[in-house]
Amino acid sequence: MSIFGSIINKIFGSAPATPASASQPEPGAANAASAPVPPAGSVPAGQTPAAATPAAHVDIAKVLDDLNEANPETLDWRVSIVDLLKLLGLDSSLAARKQLAAELKYDGDTEDTAVMNVWLHKKVIDLVAANGGEVPSELLKR
Repeated sequence: MSIFGSIINKIFGSAPATPASASQPEPGAANAASAPVPPAGSVPAGQTPAAATPAAHVDIAKVLDDLNEANPETLDWRVSIVDLLKLLGLDSSLAARKQLAAELKYDGDTEDTAVMNVWLHKKVIDLVAANGGEVPSELLKR
């Protein structure tokens, strides 16, 4: 399974999902819930990993804050991709982050880890939101 797929599974699998049909569809999101979902870890050519995620509404702040409360280490998942990955119990190593960057089609310099990490965090948050995750507005404005 892809790293991004693991992120989605951890977030959406940690809380009861509200079916997309139970809420008002967002403009331009018609038939998103009825789109076929490819097998986990595979993304058809020309599509981003976002197209492969579940169509459900999950309050990610609640899910991640609850995980953070149960974690012996306080992690700043709202700012740090490393902390987000750690909180989800995923590999946060540089190699794993470079693999995630490749999955999400990062075209910057992967040796400039500070810039890459900021980009990864924003991209992951944006993709979770695009797939039904209820993301705090302050995280979407970055």
